[in-house]
Amino acid sequence: MPKQNFKVCLCWRRIFKTRVVEPPPDVKNAFNHFSQSGTMTVDDLLTFLIEHQGENNATKEDAQAIFDSLKHLNIFHRRGLHLEAFFRYLLGDHNLAHPPSSKVHHDMTAPLAHYFLFTGHNSYLTGNQVISASSVEPIKDALLRGVRVIELDLWPNSKGDDVEIRHGGTLTSPVDLQKCLQAIKENAFHASEYPVVITFEDHLNPNLQKKVAKMVTETFGDMLYWSETENMQQFPSPESLKKRILISTKPPKEYLGENRGDVSETESGRWNPSDVGEHFPDEDEENTVVQYRQLIAIHAGKLKGGLENWLSDDPMKVRRLSLSEQELENAIRTYATKIVRFTQRNLLRVYPKGTRLDSSNYNPFVGWMHGAQMVAFNMQGYGKYLWIMQGMFKANGGCGYVKKPDFLLRRGENDEVFNPSAPLEVKTVMRVKVILGEGWHQDFHHTAFDRYSPPDFYTKIGIAGVPEDKDVKQTAIIEDEWLPVWDQDFEFLIRVPELAVLRIQVLEYDTTGRPDFGGQTSLPVSELRTGIRTVPLCDKKGNKYKHVRLLLSINFGRPYDL
Repeated sequence: MPKQNFKVCLCWRRIFKTRVVEPPPDVKNAFNHFSQSGTMTVDDLLTFLIEHQGENNATKEDAQAIFDSLKHLNIFHRRGLHLEAFFRYLLGDHNLAHPPSSKVHHDMTAPLAHYFLFTGHNSYLTGNQVISASSVEPIKDALLRGVRVIELDLWPNSKGDDVEIRHGGTLTSPVDLQKCLQAIKENAFHASEYPVVITFEDHLNPNLQKKVAKMVTETFGDMLYWSETENMQQFPSPESLKKRILISTKPPKEYLGENRGDVSETESGRWNPSDVGEHFPDEDEENTVVQYRQLIAIHAGKLKGGLENWLSDDPMKVRRLSLSEQELENAIRTYATKIVRFTQRNLLRVYPKGTRLDSSNYNPFVGWMHGAQMVAFNMQGYGKYLWIMQGMFKANGGCGYVKKPDFLLRRGENDEVFNPSAPLEVKTVMRVKVILGEGWHQDFHHTAFDRYSPPDFYTKIGIAGVPEDKDVKQTAIIEDEWLPVWDQDFEFLIRVPELAVLRIQVLEYDTTGRPDFGGQTSLPVSELRTGIRTVPLCDKKGNKYKHVRLLLSINFGRPYDL
């Protein structure tokens, strides 16, 4: 049996025997139940997939593909699977709790307002909101991870003769607009063929707006979606907009004397064109306004007056409204159902409050539970809320669009809408057994967690969702073991499974009180597969480890009926 040495001092070493993980009782019981005389045939495996794993549409071809995937192993036998091969299959990529290769399966023909969109905030920043560099790299990375809404802040350069992207009023360095547009064009549709929305926060004069119009038109060409009318009664569908780029910003100031009641909408509160006083333009400026307006597929802006006016729903025209996370939290105290009604046709974008200088994020469920489609996140960091966001948008094939639950879109006989403040009943009970984990000794150095002994792992597992569904459980700590076996059951009562995300984090106990990170993942509860399943873990940035994974048993049942 292999051994590991941990050097304590010059004359003393601690030696630990390492072991090979063995099939746990759940695996042995399943194998014995579905196999014959210690061998599982293709037909036996198919029965296991249907009856134990809940794969009602599994075929003999599926079972044969699993057999074929194991043929390279020395433990594979031509007549069928022995226990060890069956165990390796359960821990392998053919048995994922949430397969990454799942296809788009939501109805994609509804208006854009019927979907949650994977949305970025200040997409060009590489770090914090104050002194970090601006670059095209975060834009590329976001798009390749499936983000569908990219935000660019447009500012004049120091000479006032060109446009640059930067976080105004800070020490962040700028990046060239043309480079950002080119990066979007080249990376927009690798992860998903569904539309990309570019939101401009515009701080430009009419001449620079004309320059932007020319750059955008020449860069994207036929990829750019042009709306036939400014007054759309409903947004087009993601299906109809495949591989198209949409521009969303507030329209430039109307110079023709028409009073539309629009007011400025910016995050920074600094100067923008609609803040200026009365101005009498020449003919060139009027033409510039028209050229820039024509780019805008999704019109943004706040109506004059207070929050109640902002949330008014014009039956003749849809639009986008932006609120900070703090504005939204204040609004839901009085206008919760009005927000739900507004978001049934219009788009609501929520962005981080200005005090999040470290590029941290906030609870996305506040926005989602009220129908907000664009919950904008800083994608350049990591942390609990970003992991939840990534988990949410693993749904629907990872295409960056998740259909909103029906309850957020329905209207009753008296035109009433869902009330997010009303009590909710439990819809389902989710039972999860954390069986074991493996792979750390392959992906980490043997002293990565503890200089003097193998790691002491434990798992935190819970539900992120609406406040009533939020719950976190924890396994026991398994000391001095690279292959921890927990074999512990947990139960979660879920009221809104459509918005629930299963959060998993493995930590290594440290006597200092600050645990070491051993991996994490978040998965959409609505798409989890039942039975004995493997769950690969990711690093803090969301990149999957090569070997680190957990083995779980997952089942759903009616409330109080498991």
